[in-house]
Amino acid sequence: MSVHRRSFLALAATSAAFGGLSRAVAQPAGGYRNEITGYGDLRPDPAGIFDLPDGFSYRVVSRAGEPMDDGFLTPGKLDGMACFPDLEHPDRVILVRNHEQQPSDPAISAYGRDGALAARVPAGLAYDRNRFGRPMDGGTTTVVWDLRRQAVVAQHLSLTGTAVNCAGGRTPRRTWLTCEETELRAGEAGEKDHGWVFEVPSDLRGLADPTPITGMGRFKHEATATDPRTGIVYLTEDFSPGEGLFYRYLPNDPDRLLAGGRLQALGFVGGGDPRNHADRFWAAGERRQVVWIDLEGVDSRNNDLRHRGEAKGAAMFARGEGIYFGDGELFFTCTSGGPNRFGQILRYRPSPFEGQAGERDAPGEIELFVESADKAVMEMCDNLAVAPNGHLFVCEDKKVGMNMLKAVTPQGQVYTVGRNAEAPGADSNTELAGVCFSPDGSTLFVNLYLPGLTLAITGPWERLRA
Repeated sequence: MSVHRRSFLALAATSAAFGGLSRAVAQPAGGYRNEITGYGDLRPDPAGIFDLPDGFSYRVVSRAGEPMDDGFLTPGKLDGMACFPDLEHPDRVILVRNHEQQPSDPAISAYGRDGALAARVPAGLAYDRNRFGRPMDGGTTTVVWDLRRQAVVAQHLSLTGTAVNCAGGRTPRRTWLTCEETELRAGEAGEKDHGWVFEVPSDLRGLADPTPITGMGRFKHEATATDPRTGIVYLTEDFSPGEGLFYRYLPNDPDRLLAGGRLQALGFVGGGDPRNHADRFWAAGERRQVVWIDLEGVDSRNNDLRHRGEAKGAAMFARGEGIYFGDGELFFTCTSGGPNRFGQILRYRPSPFEGQAGERDAPGEIELFVESADKAVMEMCDNLAVAPNGHLFVCEDKKVGMNMLKAVTPQGQVYTVGRNAEAPGADSNTELAGVCFSPDGSTLFVNLYLPGLTLAITGPWERLRA
């Protein structure tokens, strides 16, 4: 059932004020607790793939290992993803999807276990090659999905030769920024340094130019979000056990990120550690003013950018992961933030003069929006997206138990939308990733990282109950 846009927006208009995590009001069986009713209890999926509330259903968009239209195989380790409207076909959308594969993952490679399909890659369109001389197995795929027929129209490989493509972010130019979550150096697994961001046009029907945006720095990139008003790109860094800076890239030309720019890291006015691990820096709902610190040598091969930034006053965050730009503000997750390391969601409100001289007198503010005190409410939040109703939809990536798809109201109340129904095995219950909505709000897309599935979920989205 398609969502009614007006009713969806009416839900979002309830309030934008944060009330903190309230006492959970529901505790159904199944390893989760809701703070509002949401869409109701989850029902077991007879197919054992994904549990949803009554009235909701899913279709499998694609699976790892399936042949694609260009002759390659759908790679595994499905991670970050974005959804774009198909400008030529109103009933279609375009998904650009990451594959967080190591330099050589032959069992789930686009080129087949024996690598024979690698010969199909045109010269110059693979960023790097592994020790076997084949393009590295990370990269992106693009899928065209028909919303009305709920069927795949086309799918193909859209970036190759990269490594550990974790998350990323869409841009106002209908492109996807895909991030390498690695700091591999030339000679360790291939011929080139890794740890970059690459740009993939959503409308491209072939392989993208594999030129790294070196101005965005070389580090363990996780995700990006672009402010459509300014073109400033915000970036998270996921470095275990609980480190990583929060960055912004001030491009010289917002329409051409390869033209260079300034990379800066966020710090707090007066300093402070936002992780709340050893010392309590802030409580849910509290805000702090920020400063932005210029970084030098951002393409360094020494894997030390985060430490040099910290030495200059930048704040360390507890594994920054998913990030998404909403209505004039952005949200990002810190997977292991908080005293119990169950996770945090932070909200950043840019300065009216963001990136300009005037921001010194009117700085941006960052808020601790959610900090989970109960892992049954939310644990290890990762990828996220702002839904058409203004709620956050958040993927879990926990190592023990069943990973859930959560949602958070504008008041900070958490409820459960779905659950990976796969029985935990040797690889545990795999993480969820790549959550995003179709532009009309009718369909939610999400990835099951392993063995590798993309799902399209539809249902009565307007039926939300407090």
